[in-house]
Amino acid sequence: MTERSASLPVLVAGGGIGGIAAALALVRRGFAVKVLEQSAQLGEIGAGIQLGPNAFAAFDALGIGEIARSRAVYTDEMVMHDALDERLVGRIPTGQAFRDRFGNPYAVIHRADVHGSLLEGARASDRIEVATSTQVQRIEQDDGSVTVFDAQGGQHRGIAVIGADGVRSAVRRQYVGDDVRVSNHVVYRAVVDKADFPQDLQWNAASIWVGPDCHLVHYPLRGGEQYNVVVTFHSRHKEEWSIREGSAEEVQGYFEGICARARQLITLPKDWKRWATADREPIGQWNFGRATLLGDAAHPTLQYLAQGACMAMEDAVTLGESLRVCGNDFGRAFELYQRSRVARTARIVLSAREMGRIFHAKGVQRLVRNDLWKGRTPERFYDAMEWLYGWKVENCLAA
Repeated sequence: MTERSASLPVLVAGGGIGGIAAALALVRRGFAVKVLEQSAQLGEIGAGIQLGPNAFAAFDALGIGEIARSRAVYTDEMVMHDALDERLVGRIPTGQAFRDRFGNPYAVIHRADVHGSLLEGARASDRIEVATSTQVQRIEQDDGSVTVFDAQGGQHRGIAVIGADGVRSAVRRQYVGDDVRVSNHVVYRAVVDKADFPQDLQWNAASIWVGPDCHLVHYPLRGGEQYNVVVTFHSRHKEEWSIREGSAEEVQGYFEGICARARQLITLPKDWKRWATADREPIGQWNFGRATLLGDAAHPTLQYLAQGACMAMEDAVTLGESLRVCGNDFGRAFELYQRSRVARTARIVLSAREMGRIFHAKGVQRLVRNDLWKGRTPERFYDAMEWLYGWKVENCLAA
């Protein structure tokens, strides 16, 4: 698949973080791109997300490093407390020593600001076309092209298609056909103005309070003028993967026994968004002829490592690098891309599940968790994080 047609773009299914990142990576390899987005307009729902050094390495490789950096809040530390007795479980400094180790900072940012930064990069190019209100239904391939059929009867022809269409990916449904794995963990997210946020919790830190079958997270956003609040609990009911408006009454019912300092978090938001979360079992094949998967379509993960958006951007950069070293031959590049990403992203998916179990430990397991990091130096924490935060464009094809 070495031929390139000046009249055909690369098609990208999905205009979220992964899809726009993929478009930027492809344009940097000289391709025209057509993004197919099912929503009426481009945008991101959600609240804050955390950015490891690997995310900043991806921003730089996609040409939007300065834009994204200007919108992030740089934390002094990551800190974990026991939500029952306020005990400090672990503290990881993210200052200069952290930056020196990994070459980039740790930060927090509003999800919309990540997407907006990527969009700014995309809008600066005249080689990215976006078709909104375009829901992908199915794909057909021949020796020289792919054709994507949308729900309105439209047809879109391209050199190849990148399935970056999320957990409910139509591209994955056609080529893999597996089901999501509903975790029964429910996440409520909200953003609270600084004036309404407790002064005794206004820390410049990515902070988590871990409790039995639940946890609470908070950190500053947008220059410290807002705070992200996230609470997670194990639902008592059978859940289906969904996003909808939340209920303050439901949240209140899941945090019995939590210390007063942490509990005040759940009384703050006026409006909640409720996510019933899901992932999928890792798969070893992402490529199907002229189609491949990227981001949540390839490896949807639970939130416990704060790496969903980071992995999607890593995917995009790695795809671009694969095309570069393979001379823009999609067949060879897709294989190199898959080989470079499958094990790493599967490790993220499986590690996130395990981290959720550790966060939500109870009884004796809680006591073991609270002893895990006792006396650990920052350097030992950094050693443990090397596999995750040491990713950069220079080593992205090392697998």
